[in-house]
Amino acid sequence: MRPGLEALHLPAWSGASGPSWGPRGRNAMAHLDSDVKEECLREDLKFYFMNPCEKYRARHQIPWKLGLQILKIVMVTTQLVRFGLSNQMVVAFKEENTVAFKHLFLKGYSGTDEDDYSCSVYTQEDAYESIFFAINQYHHLKNISLGTLSYGENEDNRTGLKVCKQHYKKGAMFPSNDTLNIDSDIEVDCVHLDLSKDPQDWKNLSFFRLEFYRLLEVEISFRLKGIDLQTIHSRELPDCYVFQNTITFDNKAHSGKIKIYFDSDAKIEECKDLNISGSIQKNTQYVLVFDAFVIVICLASLILCTRSIVLALRLRKRFLNFFLEKYKRRVCNTDQWEFINGWYVLVIISDLMTIIGSILKMEIKAKNLTNYDLCSILLGTSTLFVWVGVIRYLGYFQAYNVLILTMQASLPKVLRFCACAGMIYLGYTFCGWIVLGPYHDKFEDLNTVAECLFSLVNGDDMFATFAEIQQKSVLVWLFSRLYLYSFISLFIYMILSLFIALITDSYDTIKKYQQNGFPETDLQEFLKECSSKEKYQKESSGFLSCVCCLRRKGSDDHLTLVN
Repeated sequence: MRPGLEALHLPAWSGASGPSWGPRGRNAMAHLDSDVKEECLREDLKFYFMNPCEKYRARHQIPWKLGLQILKIVMVTTQLVRFGLSNQMVVAFKEENTVAFKHLFLKGYSGTDEDDYSCSVYTQEDAYESIFFAINQYHHLKNISLGTLSYGENEDNRTGLKVCKQHYKKGAMFPSNDTLNIDSDIEVDCVHLDLSKDPQDWKNLSFFRLEFYRLLEVEISFRLKGIDLQTIHSRELPDCYVFQNTITFDNKAHSGKIKIYFDSDAKIEECKDLNISGSIQKNTQYVLVFDAFVIVICLASLILCTRSIVLALRLRKRFLNFFLEKYKRRVCNTDQWEFINGWYVLVIISDLMTIIGSILKMEIKAKNLTNYDLCSILLGTSTLFVWVGVIRYLGYFQAYNVLILTMQASLPKVLRFCACAGMIYLGYTFCGWIVLGPYHDKFEDLNTVAECLFSLVNGDDMFATFAEIQQKSVLVWLFSRLYLYSFISLFIYMILSLFIALITDSYDTIKKYQQNGFPETDLQEFLKECSSKEKYQKESSGFLSCVCCLRRKGSDDHLTLVN
């Protein structure tokens, strides 16, 4: 019997005709229904805001979601580590082949790139030798290469080199007389060099008679194929690669220096005939089964969390209607958002990303897909969310809950502060780029400037930033000092200190609330109302001792916020 029932006088029965209801009887039943609804709602609300341990003590409800999340953390992390080790071999194979290609096709390559390009030449003779060196090396590749390489077909299904040159349409230039007559229209000429001819014959082609004063660039492109055999040692099927290589001789600046760029774009293709003996096939099947089990676990977690959100929204609707009916006013937005569990939303997003990433991983493992990048982003982000979700369960303990509550309290203020500080940061970024760009390597483009300034805010590389400024212009040198000193002083001593102060203030507020009690909202006050508490405790056999007021004192009021 609900609390308050013994205080109500029910009408007597009058034989077969049923009860005789008078006005007082109908009012009593209406009051009874209202009390029963209120106690049912209060009981459901208190049970909803319990943590898994309290729910188990109250109703012996097994915390399936908690157990599932712990299992999912182990499974997803194991899956990520295995995929990371496999992806690490893919990255190593691509990088090592790129280095090998540079040594094979670039004449005089030192093993270290010059800035953002591989190497450079300064004479016409060196330019010709570098071009024909790459052509000759390609022709004799099978005799000189240490890798498992072969020639690949280009877009025209032809094997060989494609050489293109860009140059101004026509022109004449006489620096001695300071005269220039040139047509700025750009022409592109290309020639295909197959393997049937001797490389010495290609030197006699008129195509290679370059007019350097109007030459913009020469581009040599070719495709190579290779097989990554190191995966066999890890009991995985090997990958077949297609390398689209491009050597670019850049003369756009016409400064007497031709920069040589080497770009290698590696794509993984499905190997057509794989006849590998041993236990590799069986190991692949085990991995696919493990990935399928991860998908099942995440699907179960997704269903349970979605169900919890749906039930929470229904409970919120009941509470809003009851509050409006009884107190004739609406519930504040803060209390309404208490029903939206952000951790469940985070888990749902993580589960969706894990499911999609696991499907891609299975296709990659079966050599039906080769999109490692998308799979890495999905699995990596989902694992990040899974581990962040662990904070929810740590938040049930007051010692660990300080971090979560501090982040929640300080986040709005920090975002507003960052929006204001970001305007100043952007102003310094644009100013440094336009003024110091011609005189400092770290200010050449906007992205580099933003990274350089962020490093300065964190106290990194300060002396090098000051020292590397070129002293060709006294005015710019003086401006650079004013620019750097003002930025460092403003952001480190003022803005960064205020940023830390905002977080510290939120932390002090949370600590004070934990000692003296959190401000109570309408929802928390409603949960603490317990009518006829002693009788209800007897009838529920101890259940109310866990439910009614949730044994919450001032230091425990934050649990509602966390949930």
